[in-house]
Amino acid sequence: MTVVQEFLEWQLFTLSGTPITVGTLLTAAVLILVSYAISRFVQHVISSTLERRQVEDRGTLHVARRLVHYLVMLVGIGVALDTLGIQLTALFAAGAIFAVGIGFAMQNIAQNFVSGVILLIERTIKPGDVLEVEKTVVRVVQMGIRATLARTRDDEDLIIPNSVLVQSTVKNYTLRDSLYRLRVPVGVVYGSDMALVFKTLQAVADRQDWRHHARDPLVLLTAFGNSSVDFEVSVWVNDPWSARQATSKLHDAIWWALAESGVTIAFPQLDVHFDPPVVESVRRLGSPSPAMT
Repeated sequence: MTVVQEFLEWQLFTLSGTPITVGTLLTAAVLILVSYAISRFVQHVISSTLERRQVEDRGTLHVARRLVHYLVMLVGIGVALDTLGIQLTALFAAGAIFAVGIGFAMQNIAQNFVSGVILLIERTIKPGDVLEVEKTVVRVVQMGIRATLARTRDDEDLIIPNSVLVQSTVKNYTLRDSLYRLRVPVGVVYGSDMALVFKTLQAVADRQDWRHHARDPLVLLTAFGNSSVDFEVSVWVNDPWSARQATSKLHDAIWWALAESGVTIAFPQLDVHFDPPVVESVRRLGSPSPAMT
């Protein structure tokens, strides 16, 4: 035992005034190995957690695991260096000014990274979800640690920074279910049979076979406009992504149903009324002069 103890206490060299022995080197090596083992375990836990949350993006899994690995190993190496007598405080002080400059330059990157981590943990947005971001309806294709790839209804690819999804108001039409309520405004002329209009619009909405039948359509009289009596027909559908096609079908059905019922769809009109002196002046201008007769 004395021989082993002497071997461990055998001084190899001195570093920054601290004697480095065999035991010190072995301790530092053990700390690094333990850090590596902890890193592997934490990576396994993260992978299992994300897979249970149905994160299928392999790129996201790889990035998350690498970041955890670097963080754990950085802590382990720091402790090992401190054991060897290397003071990290001096290194941090020397690089403080440089780190501040890099921090300002990477502010947006760090912001998007943190936002990506929040999205991965909360799972309020997932691949396949239909969102409305900054008044644009998109479908999420792929979620990364910095940005989210989405596609519009015009098959345009959008790269959305994760900070936009976290810090702004985003409509997720498929968060709990895929039900979507589409609304079609329609105006009829004053003097129309309002009971007939209600009946016609309700019948049109009820007989659409593509609607979600578990929820009844709704017809509302919304306003008395300048040129029309305004109604709104709302119908529930199962897929918000196909709402434009469904809206077009409902418009077409309303047009033909009102035409068949003899109800006129209103359009902007302007009635002009003249005062009696103006009417008399116009009449005189339009009548032939005595010289011409």
